[in-house]
Amino acid sequence: MKLNILHDAEFLLESALKLEPENDLLRVDYIEALRKRQKIETAHGEVLTLHKANPDNVHFESLYAVLCMQMGDYDKALELFDSILSKIPGDPVTLTSKGHALKTCGNTGEAIASYRNATQSSSAYGEAWHSLANLKTVKFSDADIGKMLAQLESDDLKFMDRVYINFTLGKAFEDSEKFDQAFAHYAAGNKAKKAQSRYSAEQMTEEFEQQKQLFTPQFVSDRKGSGHSAPDPIFVVGLPRAGSTLLEQILSSHSQVDGTLELPNVLALVNDLRRGGNMTGDNLYPSILNTLDPEKYREFGEAYIRDTQVHRQNAPFFIDKMPNNFRHIGLIKLMLPNAKIIDARRHPMGCCFSGYKQLFAEGQAFSYDLNDAGQYYRDYQSLMDTWQAIFPEQILHVQYEDVVNDFEAQVRRILDYCGLPFEEACLSFYKTERAVRTPSSEQVRQPIYRGGIDQWKNFEAHLDPLKESLGSVLNDYPL
Repeated sequence: MKLNILHDAEFLLESALKLEPENDLLRVDYIEALRKRQKIETAHGEVLTLHKANPDNVHFESLYAVLCMQMGDYDKALELFDSILSKIPGDPVTLTSKGHALKTCGNTGEAIASYRNATQSSSAYGEAWHSLANLKTVKFSDADIGKMLAQLESDDLKFMDRVYINFTLGKAFEDSEKFDQAFAHYAAGNKAKKAQSRYSAEQMTEEFEQQKQLFTPQFVSDRKGSGHSAPDPIFVVGLPRAGSTLLEQILSSHSQVDGTLELPNVLALVNDLRRGGNMTGDNLYPSILNTLDPEKYREFGEAYIRDTQVHRQNAPFFIDKMPNNFRHIGLIKLMLPNAKIIDARRHPMGCCFSGYKQLFAEGQAFSYDLNDAGQYYRDYQSLMDTWQAIFPEQILHVQYEDVVNDFEAQVRRILDYCGLPFEEACLSFYKTERAVRTPSSEQVRQPIYRGGIDQWKNFEAHLDPLKESLGSVLNDYPL
């Protein structure tokens, strides 16, 4: 599990449970493996078994609630959280989880109250403070700021609580237009996360180069027609904080499109391919694609459509907005040649600094350092240029600033690319009632506004490392 070799972890834990089916802690580990492999329905069934056998165990009840959220059953999740809180009133972890469920459903006022209750129960519980900041709409009082600063002075504050509070103070001081103080806290939070990370910008650049070397026109031509023909998925890719949630909300407001979430299915497939089916640390991807029978790509496509069904409703099309899928567009087009791909892009300064300010749960380790962020943006743009050349007119580039400045024209352009008739609901996307599970959830419940485009300029005095790292890429995006 620690090595992220999830296929083998699932097999070993499943085998162990057959030998010792009454071992509850073993079942908890198995459920975690299933969750990480996005086998949500199976995990939900396992946790239901666990909960029924141990109805008074609040840890299992909490795990059940979290699985209900992942299944999209927020009513049941909230019922379970309330049950837990009746047994352990004021538990900050449960109050924060309840806030997440409320926020995802659009019950912002109740979510804020739940997060606030968590901070009052424990002012050291950093995730509750950060959850308030993550709404982007909450302003912190001087008293709030004082409580958080006092926590940073404590030697007993846990690592992640310190990180959460630093990012929250960054937002609090930014809202107060104390930009130097805000940057100091953003920098402290990012420095701590980078120290914990094993991210290598050079290794990432090399991975992107391997993709560009493998996916030649001849390589793609030799495998033409080998994938699964389903046209269902619309992949929205790009860097985080580039407007992908906005595009998802616009599209999911259409009657023929289901919004889902950042589906990890492609990344899970890539992880399996890296190892070639063996319990080894070798990184065989993407070179392993050169050895696969063309029939394999059809199997991959069919498995993707089957495994993502749990997140869909009844619309003929659905959105997968995992931003990191841009790294694997070649694989996606081989296994799902009729899938639509939208590249959500934003000015590099605004995109990279917005990512620097955002504490991501996982998967975006480049964002902890301004130099790394600039290099990642350069590599991203170079790889997207390759995909556009290899798959001409099959990938739609949508610039965030264009969407903000010429909204209706861009909406019509996006719908036309997807082969969808125009619907007025896509223009009033902020009225669409659906679960939104990203940090931008509250922003996409408001009409389009230009305020966020130039926020990075308030911090320009601190951003020379980012400008230097971006280099000539900035010439492609004149201010």
